Amino acid sequence: MEKIRLILVDDHNLFRQSIGQSLKREERFSVVAEANSGESAIRHAAEHKPDIMIMDISMPNMNGMEATRQILAENAAIKILALTMHVEKPHILGMLNAGASGYILKSCTYTELLTAIETVFYGEVYLSPDIAHLVTHQAIHLDSSETDVFLMLSHREREVLQLIAEGHTSREIGAKRGISSKTVDIHRNNLKKKLEISTIAGLTKFAITNGITSTHL
Repeated sequence: MEKIRLILVDDHNLFRQSIGQSLKREERFSVVAEANSGESAIRHAAEHKPDIMIMDISMPNMNGMEATRQILAENAAIKILALTMHVEKPHILGMLNAGASGYILKSCTYTELLTAIETVFYGEVYLSPDIAHLVTHQAIHLDSSETDVFLMLSHREREVLQLIAEGHTSREIGAKRGISSKTVDIHRNNLKKKLEISTIAGLTKFAITNGITSTHL
């Protein structure tokens, strides 16, 4: 039987390694790589081309939503299963809008995790029972004035927004992303114009409210 190839993505090393050890004991699965950041998840996805990536959301520098968008833009065949502690609407809808095929909570049982992996692998959507009703309700009652922030911003602007909210200077952001601090300032100004927010505090609040940053954790 051909194994389901998995990549685990979580910046909490002990949790990720514990899940990995359990999954490696399953005959049905093969853990081909582990990543502790959104950036490394993108690199591993390109290198290993897994069937499924089990993705945390709140990670510094690049969150799971942005990593999911970039991974699927390069290889739409990869399935993303969010494994997270978040039950808030911005995180749930953000991951589903980014293209995730499943959303499961870290409070789940191991049996449920296995079920979620199998469900997603066979092309179906898996939602944790604790949030499934919320997603349905929100999808029906979502105010039309609420736009997906990720559609409003470029991927570079989303990265810069997260780093701004995490307290990094333009120079530090430039170093992390391989661009000049002047270019970072251009992105910063574009963010203020697009979001109609004039202060760094306002940008930070926006990032937190929309689940873009782990600053509030």
